[in-house]
Amino acid sequence: MTRASLDKQPHEVASMFDDVAANYDLTNDVISLGQARRWRKEVAKAVDARPAQKILDLAAGTATSSQPFARAGAYVVPCDFSLGMLRVGKERHPWMPFTAGDGTKLPFKDESFDAVTISFGLRNIQDTDQALRELYRVTKPGGRVVICEFSQPVFAPFRRVYTEYLMRALPPVARTVCSNPDAYVYLAESIRAWPDQEGLAGLLQKAGWSKVAWRDLTGGIVALHRGVKD
Repeated sequence: MTRASLDKQPHEVASMFDDVAANYDLTNDVISLGQARRWRKEVAKAVDARPAQKILDLAAGTATSSQPFARAGAYVVPCDFSLGMLRVGKERHPWMPFTAGDGTKLPFKDESFDAVTISFGLRNIQDTDQALRELYRVTKPGGRVVICEFSQPVFAPFRRVYTEYLMRALPPVARTVCSNPDAYVYLAESIRAWPDQEGLAGLLQKAGWSKVAWRDLTGGIVALHRGVKD
């Protein structure tokens, strides 16, 4: 299996990420034209991790996204359903508590975390509504969620250029640094099928999150959504 279908069968998506685990971070930097690092910094600011806080980083992959929280002194749990990603991450960061878990049925007790976050992984979970409810369940009252995900560019002419890049340029670029470029065809298709900023905000509210807001990054290519558990 080299490419998942958009019905997002969990074993297909996990296998796809297993295939690209070794070069995943490098590929993301290349295909995002270096923006991925900036987006991670914005996520870290929004999460605002503090010493002794407990942070869940869902769809953490190799835990590159988890490092800013750990450096801030928080106890961060990188969780992912791709065992290949977790293995690569454990080799790089052996001290971190990597945890295998499905976003629709998280292996954590109720109200376990001060903050929960997921970057570029929510659209790969089979049931988005259930994943948002699970994130809500494991968050302490007063805790927060931060979601960084691809979205819809707000400037219409740029949106058309961006769509052309996704479907035509992204797979050839990925081929230069990735052993499985078909995985990035799936990723491009999943981005196009994903709700826009307002649509994701509505799903967060439906799952119980309050004070839901978002901020566009890079002209809306990416949106940073936030919410609070009352």
